Amino acid sequence: MASYVQTGPVTTWYEEHGDGAPLVLLHGGLVDARFFEPNLKPLAERFHVYTPERRGHGHTADVEGPITYQLMTDDTIAFLDQVIGGPSDLVGHSDGAFVAMLVAIQRPDLVNRLVMISGGFDKSGEAAPDTEFDVDEVVQFLGTAYGEVSPDGEAHFPVVVAKIGELMENEPHVDIAELGKIRARSLVMFSDDDLVTLEHAVAMFDAIPGAEFAVVPGTSHFLTQEKPHLVNALVLDFLTNEPVPTVAPIRRAQEGASPQPHLAGAG
Repeated sequence: MASYVQTGPVTTWYEEHGDGAPLVLLHGGLVDARFFEPNLKPLAERFHVYTPERRGHGHTADVEGPITYQLMTDDTIAFLDQVIGGPSDLVGHSDGAFVAMLVAIQRPDLVNRLVMISGGFDKSGEAAPDTEFDVDEVVQFLGTAYGEVSPDGEAHFPVVVAKIGELMENEPHVDIAELGKIRARSLVMFSDDDLVTLEHAVAMFDAIPGAEFAVVPGTSHFLTQEKPHLVNALVLDFLTNEPVPTVAPIRRAQEGASPQPHLAGAG
């Protein structure tokens, strides 16, 4: 069922699927909620899933001015306040993962569990920093899909692409110390060939208190579509099960978890 809600200057489109505890999916940049098609059904079997589309994306019209991570975070906070009205699980991919992370830092009361898929925290972690953002190439690749649903029409897509290009040139920049403010139980997930380095991914994992970490083998930044069965299994396991008491904690023992008895000769 499709609905709209006014989030500041943005008329945000979203759909709802399934029943259960609220789960909000936050799509990546220059795509829309359809990107989660391989993931939606398994999640909706266990949760009440909301799929908002951000300003200038999908069915949500663009508005005057730039597109920044803080503006998208403000829009998302307004959506959670008005539509959910309380804490929700957040699952974000790429730009959506970064927005979810900012929501968890700025409004921890709105986040129950947090899944960040292929979204780094700073430009310094880019795996290919010299890659040029080609507006014409992106328009050719994604323009038709944008035009299928956007109220602005396909002709407006180069405007949105240019805004996202400017965003990517200047952001993200978050001090790693800010990640220590996240209080939601968190899963950090990347592919083994992502847009950020694995060193950056590990730094992100290390900086978030009590975080869990997953690397999906044999995939790229589009891991949610390349191996949806594995991504869905990892996300659902995280969202539906409590943490297990590990037998030989090292990192978690240092964080204050109760260590298990040492098993002589194990390993």
